[in-house]
Amino acid sequence: MSINLFKHLDTASFWFLSSLKILYTMFALKACSTLAVTIAKLAPEVRFNQKTLTAINYKKCFTITTNLRNVSTDKKENDKKVTHLFKQIKDATTPYAQLMRLDKPIGTYLLYWPCAWSIGLSSSPGSWPDLYMLGLFATGAFIMRGAGCTINDLWDKDIDGKVERTKSRPLVSGKIEHMDAIYFLGGQLALGLLVLVELNTNSILLGVSSVALVIAYPLMKRITYWPQLVLGMTFNWGALLGWCATQGSVDWSACLPLYMSGICWTIVYDTIYAHQDKKDDLAIGVKSTALRFGDKTKVWLSGFTTAMISGLVTTGIVCDQTWPYYSSIAIVAAHLTQQVIEVIFRKVLK
Repeated sequence: MSINLFKHLDTASFWFLSSLKILYTMFALKACSTLAVTIAKLAPEVRFNQKTLTAINYKKCFTITTNLRNVSTDKKENDKKVTHLFKQIKDATTPYAQLMRLDKPIGTYLLYWPCAWSIGLSSSPGSWPDLYMLGLFATGAFIMRGAGCTINDLWDKDIDGKVERTKSRPLVSGKIEHMDAIYFLGGQLALGLLVLVELNTNSILLGVSSVALVIAYPLMKRITYWPQLVLGMTFNWGALLGWCATQGSVDWSACLPLYMSGICWTIVYDTIYAHQDKKDDLAIGVKSTALRFGDKTKVWLSGFTTAMISGLVTTGIVCDQTWPYYSSIAIVAAHLTQQVIEVIFRKVLK
């Protein structure tokens, strides 16, 4: 039992770390052209001996090692040039990290949790969840959350420049060109596909079908006051996919209430989040549940919180869960209730 456990942990870790390295390499390629130009500019200014080597170590993704012992007699000048070189690399790769929201990992967690819930609930009574699947879905959540952010920014480039919170995003500020973002998105989706094909056929079909929601979500704020509903449908797709990946098909009696609970939860937290953009949304004509609910936001959130908890209880009954599960739900219910009560929404004049 312990041998299989460590085997699964090792496999899951390998998948996760390998995908991170590949993904970093994708947006590090952008730095190659800048690096080449920089080296070309620096070369005439320094003296290299025959032993000086410049090499790229592909096994470590993007590591540059240089023998600098006899580059120049002026050590301080050489240090400045080397510092400038690595600054160029950082400047070239940072916008892609921002495009993926690497500095805001909460989105990856929100995408991953429904997957983990489903995988855990589908496990046999008294056994651990499939650790390999948990690692695989963690990798997929990281990649696809980044891809979703890239798609969102491509659609919203014209809107983001008019919103205080988003006007510094890479595509709006010009740090990344439109076509470069599209190429980068192609790499992200290719990596996501590599993860997806590790699942069974039904799961692959189910996973591919979610791409339509990923692409459609950014457009919803232009046509409906319920974009958070579509976001919930997108972010909680893993509640269906996780079960299908471990069992070969979706058990709708268990997965549907779990999926609906996740959607209600997403509407709760993203409506609270959307209230910060109400002023800008009204000015540019963008819609959201924050504007739809208005002064009755807390009433609506209370209703969705109740629906979420009811769905989780229903799923627990179907899956023959015991007191630890229901105790956890009670804690979640208390936390959400506290959030809804304490959150303060400022009025915005139309």
